[in-house]
Amino acid sequence: MTSSHPAQECAFSAAWLLDRTEALCRADTTTGREDHGLPILRSLLRELGATVELQQVAPGRHNVLATWGTPRLLFSTHLDTVPPFLPPKRSGDLLTGRGTCDAKGQIVVQLATIRELLARGHGCAWLGVVGEETDSCGAIAAIDFAERLQTCVAAINGEPTENRLATGQRGALQLKLTTRGKAAHSGTPELGRSAIWPLLEWLQRLRELPTTTDRDLGPEVWNLGTLAAGSAPNVVPAHAEAVLFVRSLPDSDFLARLRELAPAEGHVDQLSFTPPERYAPVPGFPHAFVPFGSDAPRVRALVGGKRVALCGPGSIKVAHTLDEHITGSDMVTGAQQLVGIATALLGERA
Repeated sequence: MTSSHPAQECAFSAAWLLDRTEALCRADTTTGREDHGLPILRSLLRELGATVELQQVAPGRHNVLATWGTPRLLFSTHLDTVPPFLPPKRSGDLLTGRGTCDAKGQIVVQLATIRELLARGHGCAWLGVVGEETDSCGAIAAIDFAERLQTCVAAINGEPTENRLATGQRGALQLKLTTRGKAAHSGTPELGRSAIWPLLEWLQRLRELPTTTDRDLGPEVWNLGTLAAGSAPNVVPAHAEAVLFVRSLPDSDFLARLRELAPAEGHVDQLSFTPPERYAPVPGFPHAFVPFGSDAPRVRALVGGKRVALCGPGSIKVAHTLDEHITGSDMVTGAQQLVGIATALLGERA
């Protein structure tokens, strides 16, 4: 499905998009090192005549807010990338390297879109936040900008969605499972009680549960992220723990089922929870569920219209991998798509 909105006929240059993305990707901005990318980013924003403000989130880590006139639409994405740093390499229309699609390519496509909107007389804002790949500290701190963004009818948050609007995003629930036993010498295990076996059996029972699915958000899935137990091979372990990351659905009963399956010596702690979200569709544009979380809910809270669209070029299937990449043609399509979405959100008539 593609939109027939006339705004999609805008001309964008793949070379312009790739040149600027490659320049951004030369800086190592893995989480905690975001400020290394500020010189080239500020240069790109000055190229478009932006008023730029930095917000310190932590030493050496700044959010960046750029504005043009009285903003009616906010664009946002994140400045940090996951490790390891992979320098950019370009071959024809293909650009590989860390951040090419997640999310420095998003920055450039959004700036190209803003350039087109400025030419049509629209005021815009752009926000780059730190820490999205870990704790969303930048998006949390950005609430200080909310009063100045109340004139915005909506926000567009950039992530690699293959140029389809996200129907929403699943929740992020982190849980710690703990089991306790009794330590003993490994030569006399009958005098102790291992904490490992009950935990492994608990996890296996959890694996056997059926998967629930939401039409808009996809399946509820969980990942066994870490597993730790014992102190030495010749000691019966008295403690074991596992940390799970659950991509949760609305009205999820995952936590209740987990507790029902717990052994007598088992305990569950909720470490963190971000609720699932549904996003209002923009008629005429392709949409799909996405398997990842983002700062979109926090970005939505910044704007007066309390509406957000999550969309951008590139694929999450290659983000965070050694083969992360984006193409100029995909970025051109993405910029055309964003202009159309922006035009619809602004209520412009064709």
